[in-house]
Amino acid sequence: MIQRSRGYLEPDGLPSQKMLQSALKEHLGQLPRLEKLRKYYEGDNDILQRRRASGLPNNRIAHPFGRYIAAVTAGYLIGQPAAYTVGDGAPSETLDAIVDLYARSSMDSVDMENAHNAAVYGRGIEYVHVDADASPHATALSPADAFVVYEDTYDMSPLFGVYIAPKLKETGGADGFRVWVMTDRLIAEYYARDMTVAEFSEVKRESHYFGGVPLVEYWNDEDERGDFEWVIPLIDAYDKLESDRVNDKEQYVDKLIVMTGCVLEKDDQGRTPGQQLREDKLLALPDSDASVEYLSSALDEANVEVQRQALEADIHKLSMVPDLTDREFAANASGVAMRYKLWGLDQLIRIKERWFIEGLRGRLRLYAGFMAVKGFPAMDVSGVNITLSRSMPANTLEQAQIAQYAKAADAASVRERVAILHRGEGWTDDQIDADAERIRVESGDPLGQFGNIIPGDTMPQLEQQDRMMGDGA
Repeated sequence: MIQRSRGYLEPDGLPSQKMLQSALKEHLGQLPRLEKLRKYYEGDNDILQRRRASGLPNNRIAHPFGRYIAAVTAGYLIGQPAAYTVGDGAPSETLDAIVDLYARSSMDSVDMENAHNAAVYGRGIEYVHVDADASPHATALSPADAFVVYEDTYDMSPLFGVYIAPKLKETGGADGFRVWVMTDRLIAEYYARDMTVAEFSEVKRESHYFGGVPLVEYWNDEDERGDFEWVIPLIDAYDKLESDRVNDKEQYVDKLIVMTGCVLEKDDQGRTPGQQLREDKLLALPDSDASVEYLSSALDEANVEVQRQALEADIHKLSMVPDLTDREFAANASGVAMRYKLWGLDQLIRIKERWFIEGLRGRLRLYAGFMAVKGFPAMDVSGVNITLSRSMPANTLEQAQIAQYAKAADAASVRERVAILHRGEGWTDDQIDADAERIRVESGDPLGQFGNIIPGDTMPQLEQQDRMMGDGA
């Protein structure tokens, strides 16, 4: 996170040239780390750069653990679209309009890209702008190209955002850089010959109407670290072990030959002893005292396999992402066992979820500010409930059995049984209530509209139903 003091901003809210240059320098200092994370996500691990002495086998096997870990965590976090609801009595016209804009602009794909970038780089970032139809629109950016500068106070409110892009010539080559600086009111575009110059020439500036800095960051955690960043040394060790394992096998096949009591020379065809052995598969020894044998060492495959399994287990344990292809994982598919095996991942996702919702709320605040300018009712974004549902396999048979047992024992209401049945599907409270009401109506309960009258209702529920029936009479 880059922080600066608000007192050094210009009167129009834009940063000074000195502040902008220092913030850019701090951001550029993070690029080697971001580039390394990108390479490990793409499987371009450090093992691919390893060199060995000439003549030795040099297998370089890279394992894309980074891609696997990021795909699982991002999919588990935002595999289902985010849901937005308001409390009772709150105006929903503005929120309904925003959710409709989200749907028309495929915001689910933007959310997934932000979650993916946060899993890989430690943060995602998006630019909220106005499209050709004069409607707000959000675009995910690469964390290497954009960043937000925060105030150096306890609340760390955004001061300004910066987006960098090369200025391209007609032939496609780069001709310097375009730098956009965004405050809560202005967007200024600058041109720079390169990122090391001390001066930026202003190209243009314009106002925006979002009521906040239109760059939103989605942090992965408080440290802004990627999900596999902590286990890169273990991935390197795994790559090296597997590469050397193949190297050893090649060297074992290409064994050295030890000859005792003889000196072999070229044959009448001019072939060396090595060529004779490769072509004829035999050698003629001068007498019975001469001998030939291979010089080799036994491969300890058992110990190598134990070490490989230990490294793989450590990668999954310390990244908190289980191996979903493990036979022991898939063998026990009961709901309790599944939740236990996913417990570590679930704790990781809970942390990621809190930070991701902060980003979603920041975007929602920008949309609400824009909609207020267009005449929609003002909306308190802090009163909007943002729900992320887990994308998790469910044991439907087991849940149905539990719901059936609860019904037989009169231990749960219709609503509670619906919640049990759809627990693994991430149903919202509204969905559960609607399905419970549907069941009551379809079952022919004449009092369905007054609530669920079955054993297990509380006294306040029964008293309320009696009052409602009396009013109806």
